[in-house]
Amino acid sequence: MEFTATQIPDVIVIDPVVYEDARGFFMETWQEKKFRDAGIDARFVQDNHSRSSFGVLRGLHYQVSQAQGKLIRVIQGEAFDVAVDIRKSSATFGQWVGETLSAGNRKLIWIPPGFAHGFLILSEFADFEYHTTNLYAPEHERTIHWNDPDLAITWPLTAGQVPLLSEKDEAGVFLKDAEVYA
Repeated sequence: MEFTATQIPDVIVIDPVVYEDARGFFMETWQEKKFRDAGIDARFVQDNHSRSSFGVLRGLHYQVSQAQGKLIRVIQGEAFDVAVDIRKSSATFGQWVGETLSAGNRKLIWIPPGFAHGFLILSEFADFEYHTTNLYAPEHERTIHWNDPDLAITWPLTAGQVPLLSEKDEAGVFLKDAEVYA
C-alpha cells in the first residue's frame, strides 16, 4: 500500500496494491500494522455501505461528540470526496481537500476525527463502503453547508448543475456559525 498525505497532512490517500489477472483481482484494503506504520492508529467499530445517485451531494457531516474517523472507498461508480478541517487549534482549520474515489482507481481515503465530510456523485450511482472509529450518533450530528463561501470548495459540478440535497444538508450552517472542535 502507498500512503500519501494530502495538502492537509492528517488526511491520507491510500493506493492499495492490486493483484489482477484474467480471473479478476485481489487487494488488501486494511491491515492494522501497515496503517499504524503509516501513522494511522485507528480502531474501527462500525462498517457502513451507502449508495447514492448521480448529482447527489451529501454533507458536510460530522459529530460534535463521538467524533468519527473514517476510512472510505467507492466500490462502484465514482464520487468526489471532501474533508474539511474543523479543529479550531489546527494550522489547517477551515481548509479542505478533495479526492476522486472510484471503483476504477480503487483509492481509499483516511479522514481522521475532527473533520467534516461530504461527497458528490459523479457517475450514474456510486456505492461507498467505510469504516468508522466511533458509532453513528444522530443526536450529535451536525452539517456545514456544502457551498459555504468561506470554504469555497470547488465541487466538480457541470455548468448550471444543482446538486440533489437532503433537507438536513440544505439546512446546514456556515462554518463561522458551526460548532467545531477545540
